Amino acid sequence: MAEPATDVIDATLLNPADTDERTEPAWGAVVSLALGVFGLVTAEFLPASLLTPMARDLGVTEGVAGQAVTATAIVGAIAAPTMAIITRRMDRRLVMWMLTSFLILSNLLATFAASLPMLLLARVVLGVALGGFWAMSAAMALRLVPMRLMPRAMSIILTGVSLATVTAAPVGAYVGDIWGWRTAFMVATIVGALALLVQLATIPKLPPVGVASFRTLLYVLERPSIRVALLVVLLVASGHFAGFTYVRPFLEKVPMLHIETISLVLLAYGIGGFFGNIAGGFLAERNLKIAVALAPLLIALAAASMLIFGTSPTIAAVAVAAWGFAFGAVPVGLQSWLVRAAPDQAESAGGLMVATFQVAIALGAVLGGLLVDHAGVASAFAYCGIATLLAAIVVLLRGPKQAE
Repeated sequence: MAEPATDVIDATLLNPADTDERTEPAWGAVVSLALGVFGLVTAEFLPASLLTPMARDLGVTEGVAGQAVTATAIVGAIAAPTMAIITRRMDRRLVMWMLTSFLILSNLLATFAASLPMLLLARVVLGVALGGFWAMSAAMALRLVPMRLMPRAMSIILTGVSLATVTAAPVGAYVGDIWGWRTAFMVATIVGALALLVQLATIPKLPPVGVASFRTLLYVLERPSIRVALLVVLLVASGHFAGFTYVRPFLEKVPMLHIETISLVLLAYGIGGFFGNIAGGFLAERNLKIAVALAPLLIALAAASMLIFGTSPTIAAVAVAAWGFAFGAVPVGLQSWLVRAAPDQAESAGGLMVATFQVAIALGAVLGGLLVDHAGVASAFAYCGIATLLAAIVVLLRGPKQAE
């Protein structure tokens, strides 16, 4: 088949078995992707709980060791929009197996890292795996289940994120304290290997259906619904990370909670995110616009509650848990929206979303830091509330239609 001038292939020309016409959902393959994302996010979060012993063992400062996290984020932002282009002729299951193998390699390199450069190399490899996975996960889900079940599939996949968010840091800190930080990365290696085995057993053949290129990214950006969705991503992610990055200082200074209580509140945030992910998938199957709008609106309400009633420990704790619930629902709705807006180039749309998300994280962190330093911690929460409220309004006015 000749390639159209726009470098895309219309969804109606694809093999029905590989698009939303699939009648038998491949739930085993969907679960294998959830295992993969659990391994990826676990590996991503490990340095946060192991930074002190890692720095001491490698003979560097904690600030320098922290650049392992920066390296992963930068490479992930680059890999996300380019992975579909680099692997455009490859069977998608081979690409997923390759990305999970990169996860295993990264953890092995970290386990045996004898110097900072080797550790940074490990995190660069992880960045490739993370960026590639996030760019392709929604597109693969689209080919594994019918379109009407997309939100449910994405909810299952993103359950891996919620579980890793709740367990990675505390388990990593516990294992690192008893057996050393390298053992924690070895455990993460085993998790990655198990995910790969399940993927080998369950993911069917998925030949490439759209020929991606850099022109494809521009073509996808020409679609109004894609631009609106990316604006919402920018507002929600920048608002969230501008505010939530400084939730601990807020809890210490405003309701004046002790560290033990703050730990419990953050645990409630993680548990809330787990259930928010499930609820987001349930609601997105029934009304995608409401699902996408409700999550940032709830974040805005949580931020406002903390600003107005935050001196109450109970209200502050409930607001943080509600924040976690809302943010857990965000990716399900946004991923489903982007895939429905560009079913013929879902991988390119996913790459643009991940890249936008990474940019928004950086913008939110920088802006939040400036606000906290010059106007106090409450100003970061005010920006969060305004940005997420604007996102909800944009969705209600220009968001996905049920026909999409």
